[in-house]
Amino acid sequence: MSSPLALLNGRLLPFTEAALPLHDAGFVSGATVVDNARTFRHKLFRWPDHLARFRRDCKTCYVPLEVSDEQLTAAAEELVSHNAKLLPPGGELQLVTFATPGPLGFYLGDSVNGPPTRGMVTYPLPFARYRQFFTEGVTLAHVGTHGVHSETILPPTVKHRSRMLWHIADHKARTQTGNPAAFGILSDGPAGSLTETSVANFLAVVDGVVMSPPRETILDGISLRVTRELCESLGVPYAERNLALSDIPKHSEAMLTGTGFCLAGVREMSLTNAPSHRYEWPGPVFRRLLAAWSDLVGVDIERQLMG
Repeated sequence: MSSPLALLNGRLLPFTEAALPLHDAGFVSGATVVDNARTFRHKLFRWPDHLARFRRDCKTCYVPLEVSDEQLTAAAEELVSHNAKLLPPGGELQLVTFATPGPLGFYLGDSVNGPPTRGMVTYPLPFARYRQFFTEGVTLAHVGTHGVHSETILPPTVKHRSRMLWHIADHKARTQTGNPAAFGILSDGPAGSLTETSVANFLAVVDGVVMSPPRETILDGISLRVTRELCESLGVPYAERNLALSDIPKHSEAMLTGTGFCLAGVREMSLTNAPSHRYEWPGPVFRRLLAAWSDLVGVDIERQLMG
């Protein structure tokens, strides 16, 4: 078969034929748990970590996942093996795994919901989307707040498909900066602490220490875990701290870490009630960590994304 395949409810089918019914809870309510992994040299990177987080998040969100880890792994590897053959030379894949509670019966006049929906799709890793991260650096704009406290019913650690918050945040960031490539970053209160962005976890460097917001307040990012491990292996101090908005002028560097691009340097932070902050870019800590990322995966990440 010369077209990409997708997996839907245990069945492999052409990507163009994979679809959810309009009464699926994933469409009706945005009730979708999701994971996004990537390949290096057509092999999934840190798949056991992605799979464990996905299963944990399904349990947290009351989305049944009635298949074994072995079945999910076999399906992922089969899908990647087939679809990677359709890539151009040097191409890589991102694998999206998702689960929903399934169809809502009342839309059809039925009292029974389900069964749960489960699927996997791949898409070519969009090198062009991330290229500007390495040619111009990332522009962020603080555009508002969101709830990340212990009483929040949907923990910020969970990866899910409800993206309206980030859709609005990124539009506000682009309006605020006039930069069509800017991303929004949120805080836990008007005068509170930075949390994360729509595309990645956020890290700041203060006096040589790489600092991340406390893990219970942000997405449990697999790339963030890797970056933390690389800091430890390089002897780069790493700490979890509240990154107060008022302390942004103390940041020498800032970085994003996410699945598709691994690590990117932030060049500027736009603020609503203060002058924009310019970071050292590309900074020395970023350079050390990016080189360590490349060594870890056996690929020059910057060169790969630059095409």
